[in-house]
Amino acid sequence: MADFVQKTVNKSAVRDLAVPIADVTSFNALVQAVIDDNPFGCVGYTTKGGETIAAVVRNREHYTAKVNFVDGATGKRVGTVSLQSPSIAAFNANASEVLANTALATAMGGVAERNFAGESYYAQLKCHDPTGDDYYVTFTRKTVRVSSYQDDAIKGKVETWADDVPELD
Repeated sequence: MADFVQKTVNKSAVRDLAVPIADVTSFNALVQAVIDDNPFGCVGYTTKGGETIAAVVRNREHYTAKVNFVDGATGKRVGTVSLQSPSIAAFNANASEVLANTALATAMGGVAERNFAGESYYAQLKCHDPTGDDYYVTFTRKTVRVSSYQDDAIKGKVETWADDVPELD
């Protein structure tokens, strides 16, 4: 029987943030800055099918809003709603909809309050290195991960950049 032979070595590294990214606006600004400024020196390319791909692109993203329902008399949480949305626009619209939904608040038996501290954000960027390797830089409120890279120089570029971004300490 034939054996599997390793062809590549894909690595992953994560940086845990001391303080979560404050809000979705700050999060989006950070992610968009990587796309716009291309601090890792990535390059665009053309696929075999002729499609032009930018150097850094959003590969995946989702944003989770949290709304608690609190009993006005006791101050206790009586319910919670978690809303995972595919974009920031949907995230904001969905949270607003739940906050304004009096029928839902009545059914829950409490007043709707946004739980900003409990919210989560996720954006994965796909980067194309000049060497031809594709790798990913994934942001959450609490971490930054570089994954699927082979050359440690890629991790070094991301790490050097992150060292200069105060939100990523």
